[in-house]
Amino acid sequence: MASLPPSHGQPHAVQPHQHGHVVPRHPRLDPLADRYAARTHGMKTSEIRALFSVVSRPEVVSLAGGMPAVTALPLDAVGSMIGELVSGMGAQTLQYGSGQGDPRLRERICDVMALEGITDASPSEVVVTVGSQQGLDLVTRVFVDPGDVILAEGPSYVGALGVFQAAEARVRHVLMDDDGLIPEALEQALIECRANGDRVKFLYTVPNYHNPGGVTLSEPRRQAIVDIADRYDLLVIEDNPYGLLGFDREPMRALRARDAQRVIYLGSFSKTFSPGLRVGWVLAPLAVREKLVLATEAQVLCPPSLTQYAVARYLDTQPWREQIKLFTELYRERRDATLESLDALMPPGTTWTRPDGGFYVWLKLPNGLDSKLMQPRAVNAHVAYVPGIGFYADGSGREYMRLSYCYPEPDQIREGVRRLARVIEAELDLHSTFDAVDTGTFRAVGRPAPTHTAENIVGPANSDRIED
Repeated sequence: MASLPPSHGQPHAVQPHQHGHVVPRHPRLDPLADRYAARTHGMKTSEIRALFSVVSRPEVVSLAGGMPAVTALPLDAVGSMIGELVSGMGAQTLQYGSGQGDPRLRERICDVMALEGITDASPSEVVVTVGSQQGLDLVTRVFVDPGDVILAEGPSYVGALGVFQAAEARVRHVLMDDDGLIPEALEQALIECRANGDRVKFLYTVPNYHNPGGVTLSEPRRQAIVDIADRYDLLVIEDNPYGLLGFDREPMRALRARDAQRVIYLGSFSKTFSPGLRVGWVLAPLAVREKLVLATEAQVLCPPSLTQYAVARYLDTQPWREQIKLFTELYRERRDATLESLDALMPPGTTWTRPDGGFYVWLKLPNGLDSKLMQPRAVNAHVAYVPGIGFYADGSGREYMRLSYCYPEPDQIREGVRRLARVIEAELDLHSTFDAVDTGTFRAVGRPAPTHTAENIVGPANSDRIED
């Protein structure tokens, strides 16, 4: 898999926003600007959310957002089920609930996790959350102080980076390849952090069908990472929304199944049932669970009762395992349409990963192209993607982009890739033209391009294919 080195090969983590009084540049536009907390000034719109107004246009083929194909659900049955819940159990479903979550739902969550080898989980260790995003925020609140270091794959899930930024943590990226996070790179990062006196709070990892990388952590590496965590007394946060969505194999054994005390597991029903219900969970040791419940109660009092009851009833009454198989068949077809179109249409020098599950392909542009600068021209050509810069805490990743195949129909995907290929070809033509022009003394001066060494660049899955 193509991956940038953390911080362009520099050993230090990304620095948090500095504290101090901030003088508003335009006080008449925001008279309260000088009163915001220091962490507020570091907040920014994610690369994905910024695209929402664009991708909603009917003429645009969106390969950007990771929206599940909820129309594949039996919507009539789900609608009837929710209606019966309200009419028959309204006093419970419309009332406040427990900060830890509905006991019946927590039991069923343990059944779901057992599919990935987590057979020792107790409902008492589960905290229901408003999506796994809230779970990640709660874990970060409980463990992270400003200035702490969090290790995370490079690239990493953009929503996680936003949480870490809000906590004023420093993120150090660890290299990946086609087999996921590289254990040797993780151990090297830990050694360097110790030498620098950095306080590493945890490793954040998406081991299955990575967002945005599309790769899966191999079986040997799973045990290697758990062994490294044990050796260095490292906490691991395992974020696993896609684990049941493999195309050609049974679910892989979770990291949490290998170490119940050192691994905290985040799960979600957003990808296997409905993202709109916003139901996720955290599986954590009892002492940690207590603090997560307290943090939940301070934040939202309790997760919504109606959505919890709806998920529990769905798991009790609907053929949810068969529904997951239907989802995987649908996503496999769309993955195939994406890879076939990329193989047929992309210009030489373009490379990408080949996922065997999940939602995403991670594409590397030919040398010299910038996915962020190219984005307006792609939108003008009626195709949308997410620039790679959003998936790195240090502002790198401009030569990458994330393509999502979960939502568009296969024919739309093929058309979107065709449009994208034309945009990339046009960019290459521009670069070829202007690189040949001698601008003499008026040559623009910018920041020097990052240098990469052979040992910190790992090629994508198809980097060895022959180009005509």
